[in-house]
Amino acid sequence: MAEFNHTLKEITFKLVYYGPAMSGKTTNLQMIHKAANSKSRGDLMSLDTEGDRTLFFDLLPIEIAAGSGFKVKLKMFTVPGQVQHNSTRRMVLRGADAVAFIADSQQELESANAESYLNLQENLKELGLDPKTMPFAIQFNKRDLPNAIPAELIQKTWGQTGIPVFMASALEGKGVIPTLDALVKLLFQNLETKYDFSRKFGLTEEQFMKAVRDNFRKAAEKTKAAS
Repeated sequence: MAEFNHTLKEITFKLVYYGPAMSGKTTNLQMIHKAANSKSRGDLMSLDTEGDRTLFFDLLPIEIAAGSGFKVKLKMFTVPGQVQHNSTRRMVLRGADAVAFIADSQQELESANAESYLNLQENLKELGLDPKTMPFAIQFNKRDLPNAIPAELIQKTWGQTGIPVFMASALEGKGVIPTLDALVKLLFQNLETKYDFSRKFGLTEEQFMKAVRDNFRKAAEKTKAAS
C-alpha cells in the first residue's frame, strides 16, 4: 500500500500493469518512460526471457514535486503474463495501490484476456485487496492490428461496468498516457476517500493531477496533434 515518509516528505504509490503474455504491458512502461520528463524519471529495468517479455517486473520510478512540498513517487511494475508464473504475479501485485489491466485486442486472444482478468481478481482477493474498491482501468492494446476486436463490441461488453476503458496502440504511443492519467486520478480519489488525503497532506486533486500531467505534457500534446 501507499508509503508515507513524513521526514523526507515523500509519498510512494505502487501501480501494477497486469494482463496476458505479450499484451503490451512492458511496451506501456517503455512509452511512459520515454514520455516522462527526463529530470524526474528513474531507470527502466526489464528482464526479458524466451518465453515471456518480462519474467519478473519492470520498475519505473517517476518523481513528482507537488505544491505542498511533498515529493510523490510513482513506482510502476508489470507482471509476467504466463500461467506458470502466477506466484510471481501475486508477489508483484502485493501492496498495489492501483492496477491497469492491459488486454490484447486480437480476436483470437479473447479467452487469454478473460483468463488473465479472472486470475487478477483471484489474486487480489488472495492478497486481501478488494477488486471492487481498487483503482482500476482497462486498456485494449494493439488497436492497429487488422484482427482487433471491434471497439463497439468492447464498449458494449465493458460500458456498463463503470470501469474506464481505453483503446491503445502502445507501440505507437497512442492511449498510453490517457490510461495512466485515468489510473492516477482514480488513485487520488481513492486516497481522498480513505485518508482525507487533501486535508492531511495539503495536496489537492487538482495539484496532484497537474503535477502528473506536467511530466507528460509534451507527449500528450504530440498525441493530440497526431489524432
